[in-house]
Amino acid sequence: MIPIAKPFLTEEEAQAAYDTILTGWITQGPRVQEFEEKFAAYTGAKYAVAVSNCTTALHLSMIVAGIGPGDEVICPSMSYIATANSIKYVGATPVFAEVQPETYNLDIADVEKRITKRTKAILLVHQIGMPADIDAFQELCDRYGLRLIEDAACAAGSAYKGKKIGSHSDIVCFSFHPRKVISTGDGGMITTNSQDHFERLKLLRQHGMSVNDRVRHESVKMIFEDHIEIGYNYRMTDIQAAVGIKQLEKLDWIVEERRKVAAAYIAAFQDIDCVRLPLEKNGYFSNYQSFSIYLKQNCLVERNTLMQELLQRGVATRRGIMTSHRETAYKNLMPNIELPISQDLQDRSIILPLFVPMTSEEVETVSNHFAQTVTAASICS
Repeated sequence: MIPIAKPFLTEEEAQAAYDTILTGWITQGPRVQEFEEKFAAYTGAKYAVAVSNCTTALHLSMIVAGIGPGDEVICPSMSYIATANSIKYVGATPVFAEVQPETYNLDIADVEKRITKRTKAILLVHQIGMPADIDAFQELCDRYGLRLIEDAACAAGSAYKGKKIGSHSDIVCFSFHPRKVISTGDGGMITTNSQDHFERLKLLRQHGMSVNDRVRHESVKMIFEDHIEIGYNYRMTDIQAAVGIKQLEKLDWIVEERRKVAAAYIAAFQDIDCVRLPLEKNGYFSNYQSFSIYLKQNCLVERNTLMQELLQRGVATRRGIMTSHRETAYKNLMPNIELPISQDLQDRSIILPLFVPMTSEEVETVSNHFAQTVTAASICS
């Protein structure tokens, strides 16, 4: 079976975790600080704050952005459910907007139509690694007095107008889940150019503690901490951070390898009339966290039938990006929402295997089985 994804972890990461365990410092400590500093430098942001996962990163971002009960935050429904959940965590309301069919990213015209007096922020997702138009959304936020928060869960290593994702706005959230381009097992990072956000995020991730463990451990004088505000236990461990440091060193190479696989898929499928391939506009640079293909209306094989056929041929696939408003939790909370573009994209998209290292033979196998199944349906008709 060719899997849909798998993390690229080597003996270097294993050794880094092993060495860290032997130091005796395994929770948030010096390796976390090192990972934060190196990740900030990589993205071009002034600061970075490591947390337990991207969902907790989004939650803390809502808090530091001042979002709370009665507020609305516009976001795509077409995103993993954590995007919308993070808004609910602070008592605010997610307002789902449509996406662009070609990129799966938010449609700015539809977003503007949904702005009300209660709108406090726009949560902009860089879907499956393809950058959204940050400048356009920042201009829209500035015009209406809104906060821009970037959900870059899938976008480590992607770039927009020549700059890595992570430095364009004041709050950007990343994921290191195993399905992402680099992984720490689980984990997340928030980058920011705001020192105020940086200081408060560090407080909030560790129960609002005024002095962290590392500072107390290294102090030659007695220090008694205070808990300044209600916070959370959203810390990353030093074991995870040690793995993350090694992963970060390889990130550009991993992205380069993923782009080679994506290019091979595009070359293999470009002449199949009934599919729409990913669109990477000029100035946009995707890490191809996932490779999603849309089956047009003239495609004579149903998406689920295609997925089953590929599975029987030894190729794992996934359905298109989920639409949160059609999940049971949100159908109960917010019934009767209709987003026809997002719904159609989910129902007619298929995500193909893409991971590092993926051999040329594996890429060819996936490409051939996909093309043969789609072509056979056209011939049989």
